[in-house]
Amino acid sequence: MNAHPPTCALILAGGRGTRMGGVDKPGLVVHGHRLLDIALAATAHLGTTVVVGPHRDDLDTGVVQTQESPIGGGPVSALWAGLNAVELADDAVVVVLAADLPHVSRGVVDSLIDSTSHLGPVTCAVDENNRTQFLLSAWIFHELRERIATLRESAGLDNQPMKKLLTQGFSTLHVSGTADCDTPEDLERARELPRLTIAGARAAIAESLTPLRPQRAVLAESYGATLAEPLVAQGDLPRSSVSAMDGYAVAGDGPWRIRQEVRVAGSDATLELADGEAIRIATGAHLPTGASAVIRDEHVVADGTPTLLTLLPNTPQRNDARPQGEDWTVGFTIAPAGTPVTPVLVSAATSGEVVEGLVRGPVRARVVTTGDEIRRDGPLREGQTRDSIGGILPLLLGRCGAACISDTHLRDTADGFETTLGADDGADLIVIVGATGGGAADEMRSALDRLGAHTVVGRVASRPGGSQITAVLPTGKVVLGLPGNPYAAVTTLLTMLPTIVSALTGRTPLPPLLGIVANAAEVSSDAVRLLPVTQTDDGRWHADPSVRTSHLAGLISKAAFALVPASAPDNVVAELVLLG
Repeated sequence: MNAHPPTCALILAGGRGTRMGGVDKPGLVVHGHRLLDIALAATAHLGTTVVVGPHRDDLDTGVVQTQESPIGGGPVSALWAGLNAVELADDAVVVVLAADLPHVSRGVVDSLIDSTSHLGPVTCAVDENNRTQFLLSAWIFHELRERIATLRESAGLDNQPMKKLLTQGFSTLHVSGTADCDTPEDLERARELPRLTIAGARAAIAESLTPLRPQRAVLAESYGATLAEPLVAQGDLPRSSVSAMDGYAVAGDGPWRIRQEVRVAGSDATLELADGEAIRIATGAHLPTGASAVIRDEHVVADGTPTLLTLLPNTPQRNDARPQGEDWTVGFTIAPAGTPVTPVLVSAATSGEVVEGLVRGPVRARVVTTGDEIRRDGPLREGQTRDSIGGILPLLLGRCGAACISDTHLRDTADGFETTLGADDGADLIVIVGATGGGAADEMRSALDRLGAHTVVGRVASRPGGSQITAVLPTGKVVLGLPGNPYAAVTTLLTMLPTIVSALTGRTPLPPLLGIVANAAEVSSDAVRLLPVTQTDDGRWHADPSVRTSHLAGLISKAAFALVPASAPDNVVAELVLLG
């Protein structure tokens, strides 16, 4: 197997930004992150990172910083300065990218690297408009160095365009995340939140959230957490050879002389059988020394004087004993890392003599319902609405593997969102009900921006749930904003929270449960619809298109709701989310 070549990122973070009014483009903020930080995050997994541009005191000490000479000499001059700032192997893959790409990601970077080799030493990204992006490209190091050196000798590097390096040919790769910010209009478009599919929103969450730090804990006290290391048996199962049935332990071939002793489960008495002897034995009792087999009661008969034990005619040849370590021996992996801690896992761990394990989680969640119009108890006043879901959300969080540590109500105040979101409350996740669409939503989103949050999901192409929000605060705390209508809040929570819990705990997500929706054409629209479904006698599911969102009565007696795809035909296969 060939070793992977070393990798390096060359991030161009200088330039005059003339079309942006001379601002420092890499320092512009999109969804809570500087454009330079977005580039650094997309390349953080590479071996070396070089930033070419004005020195920035806040960059990690592991980032190499340099500046082209003369300053403002153009991208080729900047690349030359970056190459001279590090030592790289000839076969290293160098990713070149400008620090003005708001949507660049690790996946984009890896795709370019994978497409670059000695057979195709240069790969440039191509955007959705079929334009080649020279400042989002991957190069074999010696190829980039030689092309720049040749140009330097022949014409100099000052203010040379990237095209001058590509006259010898290059490969292209269509990738997303190539749009740059050259103008104020570009910046505004970048700051608009994309309308993601549910699958796209889940993928963005999985890629953006950082798993919680592992901790060693008692497994029986860690339901909802996820194994951060394999669960390994510390004892054989069974610990010694035991009987699997009520019957007789025998030594050698029959017939056997029956002894008076009886071996019961849990007995630690020393007992040895001689050849031709048998004793009564109970299920679970460990075998006496010298026993060669266990024969169940229905396969033998005791008769004669003295009493002898003999096999019945046509008895199958079998041994109803369980040998030591039949299920597993010490060191056996009972469950891999990434497995959720459930009652079943705890039971298996107990069987393997394991009490503690290294786990992530459980996710500690805080629930906040919002709005002056919401009242939890007492008589309703004019214009008020009963809080019909705040009390059940902790139960639903628990079903998804999150532990609710508080459940509060937030009144509409000028600084309420900022104070609530910024509180140091020990929570890993804050679930906010309401304030995701119109009016107050602007205040929550602006509070997230003021706190420097990164909005991972801002809009989703689903009904209901289109206005949901998933964001990450600088502290690492995750914010899940749910629509205020009870049906929309519950279905959105059950659709998205398992992905958040999996990402935070490092859990291996289960594949979705699928079913056939018989009347999908009747109920589908231009976006995914979350609709209650009832299973019919033929195993298919029938969706209810008339569900009301202001209460949960439409979910009574329903086993699940379906994610009915947009413009779906009848009998489409759709994801099901169980309610029970």
